[in-house]
Order: sequence, then structure tokens, then C-alpha cells
Amino acid sequence: MTTRPTVLITGASTGIGAVYAQRFAQRGHDLVLVARDRSRLETLAAKLRGEHNVAIEVLQADLTQLSDLHTVEAHLRDDARIGILVNNAGAAQSGTFIEQSTDSVAQLVALNTTALVRLASAIAPRLAKAGEGAIINIGSVVGLAPEFGMSVYGATKAFVLFLSQGLSLELSPQGVYVQAVLPAATRTEIWDRAGIDINTLSEIMEVDDLVDAALVGFDRREPVTIPPLQEGERWDALQTARQGLLSQIRQSDVAQRYLTQV
Repeated sequence: MTTRPTVLITGASTGIGAVYAQRFAQRGHDLVLVARDRSRLETLAAKLRGEHNVAIEVLQADLTQLSDLHTVEAHLRDDARIGILVNNAGAAQSGTFIEQSTDSVAQLVALNTTALVRLASAIAPRLAKAGEGAIINIGSVVGLAPEFGMSVYGATKAFVLFLSQGLSLELSPQGVYVQAVLPAATRTEIWDRAGIDINTLSEIMEVDDLVDAALVGFDRREPVTIPPLQEGERWDALQTARQGLLSQIRQSDVAQRYLTQV
């Protein structure tokens, strides 16, 4: 793009989304900020306009509501200025699977997966046609670790990772960059909203540090960025092992271990 693309950020009123807004404004990008809390969005927008002289549009939207989701989708589909989507809106919840209500589980899935994939679907065809642009999807290391005991939340974040990797393979040949960002525990309001006391966590990353690291990965065009992973080679080894496993799959043949009589 000859000019800096506008960046649409969901969950932009606080936490990770708000810091992404600050960082992209510092880089000279105009913004579209999306969240449920209009007052916070307006406060952030006024601050960033004054500090960085960028244009900022505020969209109040609850992405679990289809009518609001359609409004944001229309912006992504129709506004050619928007060249970067930060799919950040998400939620967690406390308790085990059997302690969580069916409705709360459905709402979590709607926000963390359905909204995210719909927004990506709204913008991807236009970016692919233009031959440029980027989609940043915020996942979590919990999506790699069922051992953490956050079954539904972790499953939604595993979906985000798989989707991002698949979209990267599909869209990168057409000039569209897709990045999955996998934080660990980060100091944001998601914990309070989930009913989890952040002070009970032994280690937690500051949100500014997380976003700054994620943007290093963005600038390097990493398909997957895991700021808290100390040895990046571990991720490379996991991908190599996964590819090795795939090479052992024979679609027409049952594995010998299942043919042995007990």
C-alpha cells in the first residue's frame, strides 16, 4: 500500500487491544477501535488523536451479538482503507467444564472463535484481491496445553492457532500475512472478568512487553509468535515432529498395532 493501512482492532478498549492501538498509532496508522465500552474507546481515541495526529473511528459492538458483528464485518468488507485486522476480542471463564453453564460456554465459543473467523472471513477476500494486508489473531499458549485445565477456553485458542496456520498457507502466496500470537498469562482485565484473582498467579507478563514482542514477530513476518517461549527452537521441533507424524499416516491401511490379537 502506498499509504499506511488503517488498522481495525477488536477488544480495543483495554489490555492487549488498547496497547496495539497505541503502538499502531505511534507508527502513523489510522485506527478503527471496536469494543463494547464506548466511553473507554472514546477516551483512548481522544488520547491517541492528540498524541499521534491520526484519524480514529470508534465502533461500539458486542461481538457475541449478530447485528453488531454484521456492522463490523461490513466495515472490513467495504472499507478499502482497512488493511490490517487485529482479532483480539476474547474472554475466559473460571471453573471446570462441568461447573460452567451451557450458555456461558456457548458465549465463550461465540466470541473466541465464531466472531474471530467471521471477521477474518469478511476481510480476507478483499486483501487477497489487493495482494497485501495482514490479519493478526490473538490466541494463547493454553491452546497447546490441555493439562492447564481450561478445556473450553483452551479449545477455542487451539482453533485460533489452527485457523491462523491454515490461513497463512492459503493467503501468504497472495500477499496476505497472517500471524497467530500466543500469550501466556498477561496482566489484563480478562482475569477479573473471568472471576480469577490475578494475584494468585505466580508469574505474569506485562501487556506492553507482550505487544512489543508480538510486533517484533509481526515485523519479521512470523506465522506464529510466542513471546513467553524462551527457546524458539522448541516450536520448530514441534512443527518438525508434527510433519513427521503426518508422513506416517496411511489413509487406506490400519496400523499394525490395531491388527494384533490380544
